[in-house]
Amino acid sequence: MENLKVAHEIFSIERVYKSDPESVYSAWSNLEAKANWFIGPGDWSVVQRKLDFRIGGEEVLHGRFPNGKETLYKARFSDLIENRRIVFVYDMILSGKIHSVSIASVEIEKVDSSSTKLTFTEQVAFLDQTIGREGVASRKEGTLAHLVRLTDYLEKVK
Repeated sequence: MENLKVAHEIFSIERVYKSDPESVYSAWSNLEAKANWFIGPGDWSVVQRKLDFRIGGEEVLHGRFPNGKETLYKARFSDLIENRRIVFVYDMILSGKIHSVSIASVEIEKVDSSSTKLTFTEQVAFLDQTIGREGVASRKEGTLAHLVRLTDYLEKVK
C-alpha cells in the first residue's frame, strides 16, 4: 500500500468591495446571487448546485468539463454571523476521488459608508503530499478568480 503524506497549507486573501456588508454577505448566502460568481473555469458546466445556508446546512457545486472530468465541492456551514462572518468546511472531489479537505472563513468588515473589506482564509489539507505548494498556489488562484467575479457581480447589482 502506497503511503501518501498529507500536505497542509494556509492562505489568506483580502479584497475591498464598493458595497455594503449586507450586499457582500447576501452574495454568499443567496443561491441565485452566488450562482453569478461562484462558478468553474472556462468550458466547465454545472451538473448540480444547491445551497442550504444555515449552521449545519450544506452547499454542493458539481460540475463537468467537456472531457468528462468532474469537480464536486461539498461544504458544511459551521458558523454564521449575519453580515460579518461565514465559516465552513469543504471537500474538493475530482472525478470521484477526494482531493482536499479545507476549513475556510470569510470575514466581512465595513470600511466606510461605501466600502467593505472581505478577508478569506483557508486551511487546506491536500491528501496527496506531491501536490504540496503547487496545490495551494492553484487553490489561491482559483479563489482569487471567484473573488474578482464577486467584484463584477456586486458592481452589477448596485
